[in-house]
Amino acid sequence: MLKNLDPLLNADILYALRSMGHGDEVVICDANFPAESVARDTVLGQLLRLDGVSSPRAVRAVLSVLPLDTFIDHPASRMEVVREPHTIPAVQREAQAEVDAAEGRAVPFVSIERFAFYERARNAYCVIATGEERGYGCFVFTKGVLLAPDAPHG
Repeated sequence: MLKNLDPLLNADILYALRSMGHGDEVVICDANFPAESVARDTVLGQLLRLDGVSSPRAVRAVLSVLPLDTFIDHPASRMEVVREPHTIPAVQREAQAEVDAAEGRAVPFVSIERFAFYERARNAYCVIATGEERGYGCFVFTKGVLLAPDAPHG
């Protein structure tokens, strides 16, 4: 155990998150997502797992150490419901609450059509599969930077 680290963050996930650079993306997906095949095409090239964990709980763990990109308009994305782009399922509302809590401000999800989401996920740095059984528990987060207090911001 380590102090001040969410215990869900295993060594492989911590390594991947630390290895990511500014602008790289991490996907957190539900149990229905084709995670294994998609993960093969990512930068990391292998699937990371948080079995038995809900997507919102995984979001909380990841965002406890991963800063979201503040230089872009939409650092957080969600898979939109097929033929219902404005529907926000409970799993996505719960994840939205985790994002806002982690950032200390509202960071609304932007929706991505299902097949566009798959394609974007293939270009991500890594994919973290959860045990989330509810549909549409799939998210993309863009890594930001942590600047020294006296560093220029822009």
